[in-house]
Amino acid sequence: MQYLKIVVVACLAWAVNALAPAVLERIVHLGGTETAIAQTLWCLSLFLGFGWACSKAAEGTIFPSFTLQLLVGIVLHDALAPLSVQLTLAVVVCTALAAIILKAGGDEVDRQEFLKIAYPTVMIAVVGYLITFFVTYVLLLALGLEGNTAALLAAILGSTDPAALIPTLKQLTIKAEYRRVSDMAVAESALNDAVGAIFTSAIAAMVIGGAKLDSVQGLAGGLFSPDNLLLLGEQFLWGTLAGLVGWACMYAFEHYKRTNHALGADEPIYDFAIALGGPLVTFMFAQLIHGNGFLAAFIAGLLGNFNRGSQAFHSLIHSMETKIESVAKPTIFMMVGPFVALPDLASTAGLGLAVALLFMLVARPMAVLLSLLPTGMSMKEKLFLCAVRETGVIPVVLAVMTVAQLPQMTQLMPLTAWVVIWTLTLLPALTPWWARRLNILQ
Repeated sequence: MQYLKIVVVACLAWAVNALAPAVLERIVHLGGTETAIAQTLWCLSLFLGFGWACSKAAEGTIFPSFTLQLLVGIVLHDALAPLSVQLTLAVVVCTALAAIILKAGGDEVDRQEFLKIAYPTVMIAVVGYLITFFVTYVLLLALGLEGNTAALLAAILGSTDPAALIPTLKQLTIKAEYRRVSDMAVAESALNDAVGAIFTSAIAAMVIGGAKLDSVQGLAGGLFSPDNLLLLGEQFLWGTLAGLVGWACMYAFEHYKRTNHALGADEPIYDFAIALGGPLVTFMFAQLIHGNGFLAAFIAGLLGNFNRGSQAFHSLIHSMETKIESVAKPTIFMMVGPFVALPDLASTAGLGLAVALLFMLVARPMAVLLSLLPTGMSMKEKLFLCAVRETGVIPVVLAVMTVAQLPQMTQLMPLTAWVVIWTLTLLPALTPWWARRLNILQ
């Protein structure tokens, strides 16, 4: 009965998609501003309505709601067609929502706990990303992908994602001596999202500039050239600075809320505007000074780290989590739909499965084992982290941003979609079993 709900949602999406061309044609006849407004509200209604329906249908099944949202978005390909034309709007929406999610990812990791795991986290998030990137690139070349496509896809897939990871880890009671792997998994997923964004933009700039990335030597030579290293360094430096400024603003906000709460004042509902605006302004400031906005949003969240143990923040944190789960994540996952049709997904099914399996079974273990060699972490911890490798929100955002710049890269989006589908479906289901096998649960 529970799986019947998924079938019903899929059939409803198919029916809406079949009727969509007639509806959109009528909207176009409105003309001018009315057309733009109607198209926007139409797409927003589909995101909210089917996002909720997928979350409801996924309850009690083995499928995460994110997987269903992505697939339903693809079924709604024709219905979401206005967004494939309004590329700037799609990129802006994805970027803004991703900044909010990354800031919330920083909030998930306690600042004091992060200091204890900072070294291994930076190693797996930065060095591990580079290993993942180059190993995935070589594997993609071996599968027959063209060099530029392989480089861009490897850069996009290098980012982990806490979308399904955080709910999965919250269900596990890990032994005290292994608990740091839970914090590391969440911190890595937020930190290397920023690294992935920086490297993806660097690879995209090289491709746009006419580079031919057909070999590891050519890719490494272009990526680590003095000019490109300077650009990467500036992205990290100014992104970090913007994050510190964002943290200072959030610290002032935190002090204000604590003071009001101590005086017995109720928590005002309009405070949510500051919680929402903080990561967006931080991202914008990073862009203005040529830093990486994703890194800035994460650092602001990590250092600001709204205190979940404080009564002053309870309703604000709950409100933020509600908006992210019900609006931000479904919108981003369904945003794949305008760029991928079902025939595109079907034609890349075999290649997508091969990429996903090699990514999970080869690239991820190599990245974990090699990057954590100098950290002194136990083999059990490393093996657990090998199985924690979902892709999701940020890879989808990076794919949308890349396709907007390079529409000729037709394989990027469907292959990204397949890796997201397989990793979000398989890994959250296997993580509890793997944790029990490693005997790290209480």
